Amino acid sequence: MRANRRSDTKPELALRKALHGRGLRYRKDYRIDLAAARVRPDIAFTARRVAVFVDGCFWHACPDHGSKPAANTWYWEPKLAKNVQRDRAADAALTEAGWRVVRVWEHESLDAAVAAVLCAIAEADADTSRIG
Repeated sequence: MRANRRSDTKPELALRKALHGRGLRYRKDYRIDLAAARVRPDIAFTARRVAVFVDGCFWHACPDHGSKPAANTWYWEPKLAKNVQRDRAADAALTEAGWRVVRVWEHESLDAAVAAVLCAIAEADADTSRIG
């Protein structure tokens, strides 16, 4: 399992390249220390408080494409369930702290992923303009 990457996966790199090409600047694998949890989104727009996660179908138990291993189910079922539980806890902690959370599956098209991120950024910018 050492060969499995935590960051810089192909879908994440493609999304980052597309966002950078649109002139957006972000932090990658940025650690956010919150009262409830410590979270590391794949892409973070810190000024706008938008956290983007690119989730792998296997590791995050995608309902459409996630596969359940037939061997060693005693290990994999709790492991994958814990990953999903940790994702929900991170989402809740970030939302409570005023962040917008965008979760993108690796199987989603790049255009759809970029659109989801741009929508969250636009919402964050709209909220900032209302406050200021």
